[in-house]
Amino acid sequence: MIITKQYRCVHSSSCQCTKGHLSEDVIFLVFQQLNWNPKLIAALSCVCKWFDDLAKRVLWKEFCKTRARKMMLDLQSCGSHSVDGNWRALGKLLIYCSGCSGGRLFNSIQIPGHFVYRTRFSRTSGKSFLLPQCRTDVLYVSDPCEHLDQGDDGDVGFFRGVFKSFMVSKVRRMLIDRGAQLHPTAVCPYCKAKLWNMLQANMVPLTASYRSRGGLETRSSCFPDLKSSIIAWSLHSDLRTGFARAEKRGFPILSK
Repeated sequence: MIITKQYRCVHSSSCQCTKGHLSEDVIFLVFQQLNWNPKLIAALSCVCKWFDDLAKRVLWKEFCKTRARKMMLDLQSCGSHSVDGNWRALGKLLIYCSGCSGGRLFNSIQIPGHFVYRTRFSRTSGKSFLLPQCRTDVLYVSDPCEHLDQGDDGDVGFFRGVFKSFMVSKVRRMLIDRGAQLHPTAVCPYCKAKLWNMLQANMVPLTASYRSRGGLETRSSCFPDLKSSIIAWSLHSDLRTGFARAEKRGFPILSK
C-alpha cells in the first residue's frame, strides 16, 4: 500500500488549522492534571509541528522536573549545561531502555528497546564509571536494566546516564586529548548525536567492571554522545548473585 507523505503544519500566523485550538495555558493545565503522562505527550507531539514544539518546550520539561526533581535542579544549577531544547531526549532517557541491535554497539546481542516502569538515577553510581582524575565531573547513572539469560552472552545489564555540564567536563577533554574516535554508524538512541567509545579510549575504570573481581566473567563499555547522554552495558554470567557475591567480598556496588 502506498502511503501519501504528510506535510505537517508549522502553524504560521496565517495558518487555518490554528482556529479553535486551545491555548498553551489550557494545555498546560490539562497535562498537569494528567501528571504529565509521557504517552499522551508523545501522542500530542504527533499531531503537528505546533503541538510538537509545545511538547518540546513545555510538556517534556515539566515531565522531567516532576519525575526527577532533584536531578533536574542540579543539572540546571550551572549555566554551561544546556538542557533547554533537549527535554524530549532527557524525558525518553528517564523512562526508556534502548536495548541493542546486533552488529553496532553490542556485538551480536539483540534486545528490543522498551519502557521501564521506574528507574532511580544516582550521581554516586555515576562516579563508578569515571576514572579517578575525572571524578569531579557529575554523572547521573540509572540502576541497571536487567536482561537475564541471553544465551551465550550470559546476563546483560544496561545503564543510562546524563552528564552535568558535559561540554566543560574532564571526561570530554580527555576523550579529545586521547583522540577517541566517534562510532561510524551508531548514534545516541535518545538525542541522535554521535557516540564516543570510552573503552576504545581506555577510559572505562575497573570500578565499572568490579563483577569480574567478584569471580564473574564481565565485559563493560560506555558510550557518551557529543552532548551529555551516556549509555553503558555489562555482560556477565550472573547479574543478581554477582551483586551479593561482590558485596560479600567487600567490593562496591554500582547501584548504591
